[in-house]
Amino acid sequence: GTKSIKMGKKAKSSAGKKKAADRKIDRSALPPPPPKPEDEVGSAKPLDKPALPGTGFKVLGEEGYDDGGVADLSLLIDLEDSVQRRKRGENEYFTALKADLLPRATRGPMAKMTRREQKVSLAQLLFSEDDDCEDKGPSEVYVEHNVDDEDETVIKHRSDRLAQARAALRLSLLLREPACASLSLSELCKRKLTQAGKNGAEEALRCANKAIEIAGPGFWDSDEVQLEAEDNPVLDPKYEKNATSPGLANPTTLKLLPIRVSQLCMRSSLLQKGNALAAMGKEDDARAIYEEVFPILESEPRCARVDWERHSVHVNIGNTFAREGNFDKADEHYTIAQQLGEDHVKEKGGSEEDGRSMLLCAKRARAFALKKVGRDDEAKALLAEVIKQKISDDEAAKKKKEEEAAKDAEASAENK
Repeated sequence: GTKSIKMGKKAKSSAGKKKAADRKIDRSALPPPPPKPEDEVGSAKPLDKPALPGTGFKVLGEEGYDDGGVADLSLLIDLEDSVQRRKRGENEYFTALKADLLPRATRGPMAKMTRREQKVSLAQLLFSEDDDCEDKGPSEVYVEHNVDDEDETVIKHRSDRLAQARAALRLSLLLREPACASLSLSELCKRKLTQAGKNGAEEALRCANKAIEIAGPGFWDSDEVQLEAEDNPVLDPKYEKNATSPGLANPTTLKLLPIRVSQLCMRSSLLQKGNALAAMGKEDDARAIYEEVFPILESEPRCARVDWERHSVHVNIGNTFAREGNFDKADEHYTIAQQLGEDHVKEKGGSEEDGRSMLLCAKRARAFALKKVGRDDEAKALLAEVIKQKISDDEAAKKKKEEEAAKDAEASAENK
């Protein structure tokens, strides 16, 4: 008789069958698919009621409350991995997740952590501020530091913050998260200026430029970005750029994520680039870059969080004029910055504390500008006013804290 020839693999052993079954994913247990990119508006849309009772966050001149930037943060970190899921499709994504084939750090202290846990760590590296952190708070005004005569703990703290931003950049690249890589580079720019002042300005500017490139519509070179994650980056003069990774505003990327992610990264990186140029004494160039931030902020809500950005940019522009000895031009911008603060002080249920801090910051900058043009008496009078206001603001804030603590104690006593 004729032998029947069977093609293909022979039947699996029961162990092999079990392995194959384990690789399959249960479709019914999957979470719902991610929303369409164009439906993700982040924190641009105010909430109907405050996220946490008692927190101001009122949007000026309209009903609604700011979410404190929470929705923007989740777009940037993308804990649900919406981008990867849109890119791979649900079936492939969850199969890869099960087989641990998604990008993550597989060596070093994080090796045992899942991709999601590593993203949470990345968020902490990028966005957490210690209480003793000198760049704490929402203001992003560039101030020249005297980096030489600081005490050792300050110097160490600054180096640690710089190392943290480098670690964030390394992790962003391992996780293949370009938005986080762009934000890490902006932080590197900022922390380099704090750590090394003018001497670090060139390296800071390089980081800001790379952050802008990632956020933009073109392509960027991941090897070139990887270099900034090294402790002492050394540039190879013969290096040939090979930009093949699409930017966050590139049409191919926008099929997978909303344009807002690009805009958020651009807001950070342009501001820091302006600061780096200011540190180099290139006031005209710095001004031109600062000005590019305003159109991105135009349609954002009038809440304290975004007004701090507007405020910082105006004070920074004012300071570029002040350093050139042009007080009148500088004062135009300080006046706008001050008005932003006044608006928040006036609106009840808004963010009066933020408003008062904005006023202080604008007045401090104006005093510095007056001093620059030799109007010392006016500068001294204004600084005395600032110090007086700061003391009364601090006392009011302390009193408010004590009242809240007493209220909490009372509430927990009642609940017992």
